[in-house]
Amino acid sequence: MPEYVILVLPSANRVYAASSPALLRAELAAFGTGLSAEVSAIEEIELGGVGYVKFACAAPLGERDLALLSNLSSLYALFELGDGVLRPVAVHPLAKADSDLLTIQKYPGKTNEQFTKLLLNLTLLATSRPADWPDRELHVLDPLCGRGTTLNQAVMYGFDATGLDVDTRDFEAYEQFVKTWLRTKRVKHTAESGQLRRNKVRLGRRLDIEYAFDKDDYKAGRTRRLSYLNADTLTTDEVLRPASVDLIVTDAPYGVQHGSHRDTGLARSPRDLLAAAIPVWNRVLRPGGAIGISWNTHVLPREELVAILERAGLAVRAGGPYEELAHRVDQAIVRDLVVAGKPA
Repeated sequence: MPEYVILVLPSANRVYAASSPALLRAELAAFGTGLSAEVSAIEEIELGGVGYVKFACAAPLGERDLALLSNLSSLYALFELGDGVLRPVAVHPLAKADSDLLTIQKYPGKTNEQFTKLLLNLTLLATSRPADWPDRELHVLDPLCGRGTTLNQAVMYGFDATGLDVDTRDFEAYEQFVKTWLRTKRVKHTAESGQLRRNKVRLGRRLDIEYAFDKDDYKAGRTRRLSYLNADTLTTDEVLRPASVDLIVTDAPYGVQHGSHRDTGLARSPRDLLAAAIPVWNRVLRPGGAIGISWNTHVLPREELVAILERAGLAVRAGGPYEELAHRVDQAIVRDLVVAGKPA
């Protein structure tokens, strides 16, 4: 039975770096559902004083298996282990853009980009077609997108991406960043900004970008789309068509500083916000799609969030690796994530 080891990607965030090996073990177990060969015996080991995550496969990893595993969120290098020797295995992460798209932005409260990739990966694996997503053109929605970490990861994967956020400062910061980044990288694109209206009612502002990393693709109309709607998340089903997105991926508010403006003001409770928003989000999710949410367990118990998702008709992934993803962010935040699929 072939054995492999993964060298964990270093993280600038010391707390996240301490959690990375355990999160990688859980992520790898979830990835096993999309591989042709069964993955087993996942464990942390030390070789030559360096930590690795080790796993065994029922058969050698094939080209398609490697295409999936190359995108593990904390994978730095992959080796086949045999007779005490590490043999490098070439990996080719799906990366349509330079990594600085994810790393340039620095601001308080930014979601760790490795964790964002983990959340997106697990949501992709919860769809009705978990093994073939590297070859599909998908549409990702982050309905609480902040300054766009999820949007940028979706762009890295070559997906269409839409974000909503009520915070005008976040909208303006992301607009300035992404326009500057596209110009600096000389990416062929068009960018249009304007008012967001429905039925003659102003809901906010919008930014719509059409782009292609290859000039020939741009000329031929083979483009991707990136949109940011500076609007209340509870208007998601008003500003997007029903069943128009494949994935909903979001890092929910950790406390009282975020929310949505609707009717009576700012909804400060993450519990109330998610209870109101998830049915709205679900209306724009395609059958066979999936939703992934990370949140602070101190403000909302896992069982309550699961109940909200199930009442919306979503099938929550439970047991095994999905129960091993909680980790400390700081003294006031223990972050967990949940993923659920929409029946096809």
